[in-house]
Amino acid sequence: MKALILSAGYGTRLRPHTNHTPKALFPIAGQPLIDIIIKRLIRMGASDIIINVHHLHDQITRFVKDANYPVKVVTRYEKKILGTGGAIKNISDFMDDQPFIVINSDILTDIDIKAVYEFHKQHDHPATLVMHDYPVYNNVKVDRNDEIIEFLNLKNNPGTGNCMAFTGIQILDPSVLEFIPDNPFVSSIDVYRKMLKTGLKIKAYTATNHFWRDIGTPESYFEAVYKESTPIAYEKAFGHKSKSPFQRQLLFGDGSDRKWYRIASNTRSMIMADHGINAQNSNQHLTAEVDSFIKIGQHLHEKKIPVPEIYHFETFPGIVYIEDLGDTNLQAVVEKETSDKTVINLYQSVIDQVILMSIQGAQSFQPSWTFQTPSYDKDLILKKECRYFVDAFLNKYLDLNVSFLKLINEFEALAGLALKFAVSGFMHRDLQSRNIMVRDNKIYFIDFQGGRLGPVQYDLASLLTDPYVNLSSDIQNQLLDYSVARLKRKRSIDTNTFKTGYSYCAITRILQSLGAFAHLTKIKNKPFFARFIPIALTNLNTRINKLDSHNFPLLTDIVKNALISLSYFS
Repeated sequence: MKALILSAGYGTRLRPHTNHTPKALFPIAGQPLIDIIIKRLIRMGASDIIINVHHLHDQITRFVKDANYPVKVVTRYEKKILGTGGAIKNISDFMDDQPFIVINSDILTDIDIKAVYEFHKQHDHPATLVMHDYPVYNNVKVDRNDEIIEFLNLKNNPGTGNCMAFTGIQILDPSVLEFIPDNPFVSSIDVYRKMLKTGLKIKAYTATNHFWRDIGTPESYFEAVYKESTPIAYEKAFGHKSKSPFQRQLLFGDGSDRKWYRIASNTRSMIMADHGINAQNSNQHLTAEVDSFIKIGQHLHEKKIPVPEIYHFETFPGIVYIEDLGDTNLQAVVEKETSDKTVINLYQSVIDQVILMSIQGAQSFQPSWTFQTPSYDKDLILKKECRYFVDAFLNKYLDLNVSFLKLINEFEALAGLALKFAVSGFMHRDLQSRNIMVRDNKIYFIDFQGGRLGPVQYDLASLLTDPYVNLSSDIQNQLLDYSVARLKRKRSIDTNTFKTGYSYCAITRILQSLGAFAHLTKIKNKPFFARFIPIALTNLNTRINKLDSHNFPLLTDIVKNALISLSYFS
């Protein structure tokens, strides 16, 4: 039994990811899709397999050679794509006098191909196409005798009634080759239409109670990975296989483009973070956000920092399964609390863990785990905080038309001072109340993928100046004093120097927050964040005016104008 795997296409629906990785090599549960198909064909009795290739053909050919399969598996390069029919014609020398299998390289399915092959041998028609009911693709008419009578041209308007969808799996007699012309490009569907017109019959094998997924789009690829990976993650998390179906619930996300899901089965649940396909970074060995999430999360967990445990991950599709910490974050707890003393006690417990994270997290931390920059440096402050504030908040949100270059000298001075007085360690870089979960009276840090080496003052400023909870100045000062006292037990620091560094980090952090709130509101259409802009801007104005040793006259004036504009804008 011989087989052809169709794998020459560009994967246009998966661009830009297929610009670097051919669709056939997209992994499912860590295994390239074409490897899954090849091994299934071998298990079902295939003795020789050929793969037509064109786009990024060298990657597929190299993979096949390195795989060392127990049967003959080769590739056939097409200088120009020949189409599905042309591909079949082009490997006519590979075939013998027996029926052969043709299967698309972009489908994940459990359809029993051996059963289809046996079905084909029981009738006299030259072709058997595996069909199923898949409404969005139902455009092939099948009669009561399970014979195909028409292929419709309805890409966006599928047929109804007796129409079914082609699965991309077919068994063909060698006689089909006679109907395929020697043209450079030939569609197999056009060949089948030609055969029908001559009176030949094409048999339909109807698949039921099966799984089938075309991975040709990011959405369908995600679904295929989800189906195969979730049982693996569940077993790793809880030590046994799930005995009931998985229920998936989309959760409300904050500022990132990631999607979060709660996956539940029986009485157990876990969280899945979907970062999106990471094909380009995987190919070029760059550190992407998902890479940082995994590596930093594992590192912090090993250092006994309270972060969710990572159960399972797949970096190429960008999926990570982690411990479910519930739905209660620090913001929600503080909003319900009426006692300042209780709030202070809660924040003190958070600060204790922040200090632990700063010290323990810095030990054996690898800068290569980070994305954007390996540390909190001048370049990051200028681009990701100062410029973000100017471009996203002042100009796009308030429409003030402020020149970043006009402020560059003051921003460079601000960055220099924030770094000059830094007490360095591991920094989370987005340590606000919505990234701190509370479960069973214990706190946990999430969203740590932006972590790097940098000033602990920055994380403390993120925590204490957080617009989501808007702590009073008195509570902020008490907690800052507490932070200094607790840190002194671990490290030798000067109180005044530490607080000076804190004051500058607070400003850079608020600049970043305002840029983020504006971008999320204006560009990402998430109006939830707009309510926190006045709090952050007022806080920025207060802190700039309270600086003791360094003045920023241009920034001070712009912030005052921004307050006026925001008041008018509101």
